[in-house]
Amino acid sequence: MSPRVLLWAVTGSLAGFLFGFDTVVISGAEQKIQSLWNLSAGMHGVAIASALYGTVLGSVLGGWPTDRYGRRATLVFIGVLYVGGALWSALSTDVNSFIGARLLGGLGIGMSTVAAPLYISEISPPKQRGLLAGMFQFNIVFGILTAYLSNSLLVDCGPNSWRWMLGVIVFPALLYTVACTALPESPRWLISRKHDMEAGVRVLRLIRPHAAAIDIDAEAAAIQTASEKRAGAAKFWSRELRRPILLAVLIAFFNQLSGINAILYFAPRIFELTGLGAKAALLQSTGIGVTNLIFTFIGLRLIDRLGRRTLLYIGSFGYILSLGCVSWAFFHERYSMVPACIFAFIAAHAIGQGAVIWVYISEIFPNRQRAAGQALGSFTHWCFAALLTSFFPTLVSVFAPGYLFAFFAAMMVVQLIWIKTSVIETKRVSLETIQDRLT
Repeated sequence: MSPRVLLWAVTGSLAGFLFGFDTVVISGAEQKIQSLWNLSAGMHGVAIASALYGTVLGSVLGGWPTDRYGRRATLVFIGVLYVGGALWSALSTDVNSFIGARLLGGLGIGMSTVAAPLYISEISPPKQRGLLAGMFQFNIVFGILTAYLSNSLLVDCGPNSWRWMLGVIVFPALLYTVACTALPESPRWLISRKHDMEAGVRVLRLIRPHAAAIDIDAEAAAIQTASEKRAGAAKFWSRELRRPILLAVLIAFFNQLSGINAILYFAPRIFELTGLGAKAALLQSTGIGVTNLIFTFIGLRLIDRLGRRTLLYIGSFGYILSLGCVSWAFFHERYSMVPACIFAFIAAHAIGQGAVIWVYISEIFPNRQRAAGQALGSFTHWCFAALLTSFFPTLVSVFAPGYLFAFFAAMMVVQLIWIKTSVIETKRVSLETIQDRLT
């Protein structure tokens, strides 16, 4: 692997760090915000969830600038959104201003889930594409842990400590934005969208500095040929693209129907149901966060060796066992085993769906439709995340927890059948070869 390709991939994946940090940092400020502005429970929920609504919107809109202005320009713009959202949040003087600021940051999150994995996938050699594109997910998890640590360090900064918690992300966001200006454009965008073969070849030579000129020219020609196949069929919603569309929608759908967001966002509530009480926050911020980080790293080490499909199998079996055990524990009041089962669930997610989802969606669409496909997968993911997050507290109050976790386990059985019957392996083959297989 070229060291410069690794550097470019790490730079692009830092959008994931900002994503994870910005999503979780609100946990340290939300109670202060509610008391400061005397918010009702309803308005408090809207204020805290506003970033998630912005994320859904950003995932819808993210494909257009990624195709129209290029991958690099979109990554830079995402950094600007993060900087603006963080500064505005920290300086907000009322709840309406705060909601606008969090919406702006949410736009950055949504667009980052479109542009960053897509860019990394398009500059990566086939043999390392899973590892490099998967660094986006690793940085999300790392950003979550860093947010928890940052909040704990800033909590004693006085009555305005919440402003520092929300504003500190400006510094990594500025660093990321400046670094993105030095990235090269994706060769596939240059060739398939800008029709600049010469510039595309130059970037390919930077990606593979030791390759023979004839091999670089052949790769550029293959990219151009694959793009021309789709040039006459520009419609995204077409019969020809039904397989990648279904794969993108269903992998995002099953990702959320595992219950991952419910467990990450409402871990204290779940642990309180077991009688742990005050220990819940500590378990959420340390045990879950550390488990997620460790097993995400393991997943990324395995994704190019075992393949995407194998990791999805491993994750599915882990989901079914851990969720089934949580359900059984609640039904039989064996509450002491719930935390261990939750950690096993987080491990299964991190090594399976968590490591695979953004990589897989970025691989399965043709060059000319990749941005739209990434946007579709991201939009599906965030829509179900928003729905699950919104309704989970109500569901917990209406149904016994054992039934909810049994439902999540049942959905993972359906996912296992889907993987067996529909999911193709994409490891160590070019994006153009994947296009031929799926269209």
